[in-house]
Amino acid sequence: MNTRQDGGSNRLDDAARAGWLYYVAGNTQDQIAATLGISRQTAQRLVSLAVSEGLIKVRVDHPIANCLDLAARLKSRFALDVVEVVPSDPNSSSTTIGIAEAAAAEIERRLRSPTPIVMGIGTGRTLKAAIEQLPPMECPQHKVVSLTGNISPDGSAAFYNVIFTMADRVKARSFPMPLPVIASSPQEREMLLNQPMIQPTLVLAAEADVTFIGIGDLGPKAPLYEDGFISESELKALQKAGGVAEIVGWVFDREGRMIDGITNDRVSSAALPSREKSLVIALAMGERKLPGILAAVNRRLVNGLITDERTAAALLASI
Repeated sequence: MNTRQDGGSNRLDDAARAGWLYYVAGNTQDQIAATLGISRQTAQRLVSLAVSEGLIKVRVDHPIANCLDLAARLKSRFALDVVEVVPSDPNSSSTTIGIAEAAAAEIERRLRSPTPIVMGIGTGRTLKAAIEQLPPMECPQHKVVSLTGNISPDGSAAFYNVIFTMADRVKARSFPMPLPVIASSPQEREMLLNQPMIQPTLVLAAEADVTFIGIGDLGPKAPLYEDGFISESELKALQKAGGVAEIVGWVFDREGRMIDGITNDRVSSAALPSREKSLVIALAMGERKLPGILAAVNRRLVNGLITDERTAAALLASI
């Protein structure tokens, strides 16, 4: 009897994986067959089974055993409060696919709560992709606050600042941070942060019950650099100082320690909310982001993580 139950469970796991590859990752049945090492006919049957068993609702609604195991091990290893691991698509180099959908589900679940909450929102490509997955919602009992400025160096709206995208979909009270992401000097930063209209937003950000943030790498294609917030010389200076990643503009090293000076003394972002009193959930996956994710969970810059299988396995393999 146990053998039959295990076989049925594994069959549903395979169906859920095939369904994810087809409906979320956009693979053809031939690609699914090659990825899973099965025939095209078997791939077709697994996708059909995922639908007939009710596993598919835009995203795969089935806990794949390996993902659950990785999530439990990550939670224990790094003393995290929330962990979700989604399947990896071996044929994709995307750093958003899968985790954007999972993050959207988590954000939606919290916004559906009738109990008022304060939700902090960071910035970045992954978070923007997640917000774009949200359905229209009416939740006037909640407050959504941006942790980071939303003005680019040229004065335009920062493209990957998601507070306005979220406000279009979620009818909650929204609190943007009308500041440059990085000020021109430490003196300008202090002057801006002390403005009467900014102080309440900073206080609200510190009170967030749950915060969703991205982790940006500090490699040659660092988002801070590609999006024009820092210069090439500043990027090289941050790298030389040991910087490996950033969260809402704050750059840190492999140990999770903030880099002194350079750009960190000009960042206009709010400080991350207390990880002892609230949840700070990072959405991040991929080899380029691995050093930053590892530093963030080791140093407890975050206490929640949504990632994929490959990244989860790499985190657990780290010393």
